[in-house]
Amino acid sequence: MDLFILPVIVVIGIFLLFSVFFTVKQQTSAIIERFGRFTSIRNSGLQLKVPLIDKVAGRINLKIQQLDVIVETKTKDDVFVRLKISVQFQVRREKVYDAFYRLQNPHDQITAYVFDVVRAEVPKMKLDYVFEKKDDIAIAVKRELNEAMMDYGYDIIKTLVTDIDPDVQVKAAMNRINASEREKTAAEYEAEAERIKIVAKARAEAESKRLQGQGIADQRREIARGLEESVDVLNNVGINSQEASALIVVTQHYDTLQSIGEHTNSNLILLPNSPQAGSDMLNNMIASFTASARIGEEMKKENSNKGIEAKPKRKQQPPAEESGYDD
Repeated sequence: MDLFILPVIVVIGIFLLFSVFFTVKQQTSAIIERFGRFTSIRNSGLQLKVPLIDKVAGRINLKIQQLDVIVETKTKDDVFVRLKISVQFQVRREKVYDAFYRLQNPHDQITAYVFDVVRAEVPKMKLDYVFEKKDDIAIAVKRELNEAMMDYGYDIIKTLVTDIDPDVQVKAAMNRINASEREKTAAEYEAEAERIKIVAKARAEAESKRLQGQGIADQRREIARGLEESVDVLNNVGINSQEASALIVVTQHYDTLQSIGEHTNSNLILLPNSPQAGSDMLNNMIASFTASARIGEEMKKENSNKGIEAKPKRKQQPPAEESGYDD
């Protein structure tokens, strides 16, 4: 009989030992009840309770938890959209009793408030503003949840709008609009770049023409100065100006032919180069100079005659009549 009672006593002792001691994990609180009535709250570590009288009614997680809520609602421009709201919450240490006894299911309570706030805020906005004002939606959800859940011992750490998903057709239309806008912007930039190239090219050509004209003008000025000096030299040896000019032109004509022949890669140019052609050129030039000199003399005479006619003639005073009275 004693052999039978001993194992029973050992089993009962082990059971009582395990019933007296229990452990609570870090960031966790245990609720102790005695005959169904709240007794105490135990924090992390090794804890004691009265066996068969006290029991652990439940444990509360004190870590920051996250609840993801997906809400489907309609915007102001009648577009259905799905929003994913992430709520981060935590049980307050001084409110463990309220969090355990006053609220049966905190997740359902938070979800209900999120639905209520989102479906009150989003219908006031158009779809584009929902994307732009998502932080305002998150702030509104946090404010409403804080006011409601604080009495139950919960603290709302942060709320985030992590996803905004419009209807598939609306999303495709938005993508087409964005693509068109980007193509339009790209076309505008390309046109502006092309305009800048054209303007720069036109300015460069204008500057080139200006410099080219300036160079030609300087060249002609130097040629004229050289011709003037050459004419002066020829005049000193008894050659008049017309003959000197004709001689210079003929000399330049043959110098040009010589310079063309010296360049092997020059294009073929047909010029009159026979002696008779040079003589004809000289005669034509002398005739032209003579004709121009004659025309110049005639123009001078005409101008001088016009000047004489333009002078007003003095009017002659009629002779005064003699008047007298006979005595």
